[in-house]
Amino acid sequence: MPQPATDREIQEWVQERHGFFPTSVWIAHCRRLCGLPVENLRAYQQSRFEPCPLEGQDAIIKAFRHFGMLPEE
Repeated sequence: MPQPATDREIQEWVQERHGFFPTSVWIAHCRRLCGLPVENLRAYQQSRFEPCPLEGQDAIIKAFRHFGMLPEE
């Protein structure tokens, strides 16, 4: 099974295709929404929680699918 993409890989993919740079907290929020493990759970829990806006969630979830972290629709 391939390794899941890092936050940095997801950030770069989203930036190139959707024109915004998602924060690690947004990516962690989307990982939690999708039932995926959060890379740095302690840092995520200690950070000021900032939910990912709905328009950003779609792009991040597309990145998860691109990197094989979620099945294609």
